[in-house]
Amino acid sequence: MNFDKKQLDITFLGTGTSQGIPMIANNDPVCLSKNLKDKRLRSSILISWDDVSYTVDCGLDFRQQMLRENVQSLNGVFFTHEHADHIGGIDDLRAFCYQIGEMPIYLNKRTLRSLEKRFEYIFSLENRYPGAPSVMPNIVNKSPFIVSDLEITPIEVMHGKLPITAYRFADVAYLTDVKSISTEEKKKLQNLDVLIVNALRIDEHPTHFNLQEAIDFVAEMNPKKAYFTHISHKLGFHDEVSKILPDNVSLAYDGLKITI
Repeated sequence: MNFDKKQLDITFLGTGTSQGIPMIANNDPVCLSKNLKDKRLRSSILISWDDVSYTVDCGLDFRQQMLRENVQSLNGVFFTHEHADHIGGIDDLRAFCYQIGEMPIYLNKRTLRSLEKRFEYIFSLENRYPGAPSVMPNIVNKSPFIVSDLEITPIEVMHGKLPITAYRFADVAYLTDVKSISTEEKKKLQNLDVLIVNALRIDEHPTHFNLQEAIDFVAEMNPKKAYFTHISHKLGFHDEVSKILPDNVSLAYDGLKITI
């Protein structure tokens, strides 16, 4: 299918790693920084086009992020995987369910099984709690699909040994918690206007790109522009790291808004 090119508005709701910055009980200089760009909630974006808005993930800071950005409506959630920093805010979808009824969620089968187990009171037909959010699961595989007249392409990436789902929205791709990606799946990332990808820290990590791996990945994919997210305090100060990045790469920060 061919659709008219749409304007995509993206807000970085959070750009931190699973514990956020500052971390609890941590006196690292980055955790003590007064620069607001060094304060990072758990990673998520809000992406909007036409008159609809979706998030990728709804983590433990979801409520705070929605209030900060004054989000008044939401049409669905794309889940990458089942780790707590990406699903922990699911109960707060209820505010939007009051508006639209069932909230569409898009996720792979394994993530759905995990949600059904961990949030039984939301998904159980027999024991569903009457105050729980109502969700409508849509299973995602490797094939493109259409949501609100926009083509969405799922991309399988590896979070260590765990296959998780990244998403391409027209010419924008959002990848988080990536350590590796197959040659076949990389083909889905050609000719991007914007690539958003994780860069956890300076030192190597077993399940996430470090800074150099993220830079090398951007060079290989060659998007027009790239933003790094899912950042820990071990990457360093926002302003200092920004000075050493390639010209087409920027560190994202909480509240950053871009239009494509």
